[in-house]
Amino acid sequence: MQLSHGGESSPTGAPVARRSVEQVLALAPDAASRKAGTRLGAAGPWSGTGCDASGAVWGLCKGSGSTPYRTVVDTTGPAYACSCPSRKFPCKHALGLLLLRASDEGAFRPAEPADWAEEWLAGRRARAARESNPAAGGDSPRGPADPAAARRRAERRAERVTGGAQELEQRLADLLRGGLAATDRPGYGLWEETAARMVDAQAPGLAARVRELGAISGSGPGWPVRLLEECGLLHLLDTAWLARDRLPDPLAATVRTRVGLPQSAEGPPVRDQWLVLAQYDTPDGKIVARRIWLYGRGSGRTALLLSFGAAGRSPAQALPVGATIDAELTPYPGGGQLRAELGEQFGATDAAGPPPGIAAAVAPAVYGNALRDDPWLDAWPVTLRDVIPVPSKDGWQLADAHADAHANAHADAQGGTRTDARTTSALPIAPAALSRPGLWKLVALSGGGPVTVFGEIGHRGFEPFAAWDPGEEEEGAGTTGGPVVQLV
Repeated sequence: MQLSHGGESSPTGAPVARRSVEQVLALAPDAASRKAGTRLGAAGPWSGTGCDASGAVWGLCKGSGSTPYRTVVDTTGPAYACSCPSRKFPCKHALGLLLLRASDEGAFRPAEPADWAEEWLAGRRARAARESNPAAGGDSPRGPADPAAARRRAERRAERVTGGAQELEQRLADLLRGGLAATDRPGYGLWEETAARMVDAQAPGLAARVRELGAISGSGPGWPVRLLEECGLLHLLDTAWLARDRLPDPLAATVRTRVGLPQSAEGPPVRDQWLVLAQYDTPDGKIVARRIWLYGRGSGRTALLLSFGAAGRSPAQALPVGATIDAELTPYPGGGQLRAELGEQFGATDAAGPPPGIAAAVAPAVYGNALRDDPWLDAWPVTLRDVIPVPSKDGWQLADAHADAHANAHADAQGGTRTDARTTSALPIAPAALSRPGLWKLVALSGGGPVTVFGEIGHRGFEPFAAWDPGEEEEGAGTTGGPVVQLV
């Protein structure tokens, strides 16, 4: 059987939310799995389906062979097991089973799990018990690592990174002395050579930023200005590393992360009802990075879960967009402290509407404040309230629905001229989002009316990731818990 690397089960009796079709599709590792799973989301190929109160669902799926595939899903993880040979998590059979559950609850008879499903579920419960109480017959914990040896390794790596940063500073100085125009020559190999030197210096963060510089000269008109800006940020990161001992602790932690040194989650865990705002994958060389955005309804915090998958495999961590999970998160150090590590999960409930939002006109100031803690920040998560997607000269914008009323009221008070202020209180949608189907989902959902949208604002504009039906009211104002629409 193929097993996932999902979270462990919730305690017995914890509430279990049934996922919607869209939430199930968000768990798929790739487009091919979504398509194949959708074909299996009907009752035809399934037999022996069942479910229990703990959140387990199981069934037998007819395949090309004589023996059906045995598929079981613990929805509280989620975690999956299937007798098929696929190495994707979840496989198409697990997706099909969950899609059938989402669209036809009557196809699942409450019952005790089948023997083969119970064996897997019992193993998961036993592992969870051992991990929560190692003293009660579990594996003995590993002994602590030698702190002196770890400190020596960290010091040696810091010395190598320092050498790489000093070399990078020299190369940037030579570049500016010789002129940026030289980088536009065909076959100009400065960037790849410099990136390779940063890899040798064990500074992968510096290497990644150097490689990004290599693509700017071919990015269209105005590239010298953009290249100079990015060189300035790289110089700032270099000098920050070389002067890290004089920086405040949060900023020093941010610099270590940006350079590429590994960091561990630390500090007291935060338990909350975490709303899953968005989940999307980004190719990063030979690996795939998965970002999951969460919002804590009690704490008001926004958190980012980051996981990676090797070539040909999606990241193991997956959460259904729109669901709310009762869980603990442990933050990573650094400016803003957005990234966190998912700890123990205690259950899941149905979504209860969007988080509180802000006006589009306020969002740039929010991003600007975040830059004070992390000057290398490309974007910052925000939820925009009452915005309308409107076409613009160069693409689309998200305009404040009430900006014209506020501006005209101000004009009346000052004796000025009334104008349509929506275009002056609008955020341009980032170029990367203009070619995605999600933009048209957003336009259709809005229908010319205000919507609530979650996404990231950066220097290139706003990237929408999720939106809520305009009939759903903001949290604290009588939400009805309608579905979220994914835009990525």
